[in-house]
Amino acid sequence: MNDERPCTAVLLPGTGSDDTFVRAVFAAPLTARRIRLVTPAPRPGAELATAYLAALDAAAADGPVLAGGISFGAHLAASWAVANPARCAGLLLALPGWHGDAGEGARAPAALAARHSAARVRAVGLAAALDAATRDVPAWLAAELTRTWSRYGGALAESLELAADHPAPTLADLATLAVPVGVAACTDDPVHPLAAARSWAAAIPGAVLATTTLTALGADRTALGDAAVAAWSAALGDGEGAT
Repeated sequence: MNDERPCTAVLLPGTGSDDTFVRAVFAAPLTARRIRLVTPAPRPGAELATAYLAALDAAAADGPVLAGGISFGAHLAASWAVANPARCAGLLLALPGWHGDAGEGARAPAALAARHSAARVRAVGLAAALDAATRDVPAWLAAELTRTWSRYGGALAESLELAADHPAPTLADLATLAVPVGVAACTDDPVHPLAAARSWAAAIPGAVLATTTLTALGADRTALGDAAVAAWSAALGDGEGAT
């Protein structure tokens, strides 16, 4: 397994999310390890996935990078690492939603939620859909949705549908990874079930799984980043525990 310490991390947002949230989650734990963080901004619409993958390609032109992301971003980063093993020094995979093709994903809670939100946006418009989505959620999540969905604007529905349809890596794909991998999940997140993260960690040789909670994430965004980075450090052999 490659134990090279990368100096740059490229981390991608989840479905309907953005680089601001990724920085809030990962900047502190990576800065503490002197790892430079690159957070590509979303390009809403048909080029959402290809633009993120292009950002990984560009960053890795100067040498292997620590790749990863949250939810859809984790899917893309893991798929990129499978296709580009020499350019990936490790992976930080937070809140994976499912594994396999779009057919499997369509039954996963994260894909179902994205499709439902996209359908509501198309049916009633962004403002009404956002009002419904934020009505009964914690204040921090309502604020995140309000910022990011407004940023996606008229391309939100297409972006949500694209993420729900995009294949995640299969378990066989994940089994080919030969870099240190940290996987993080929230034990109380029904949209990104702990079982999905466990299946990813079990499939990836030497991967370490760490957990936190949505409650902790709401109080401090770095809770998720701390879990993922601690898991990666343990996989790397730095002696840090992951829980």
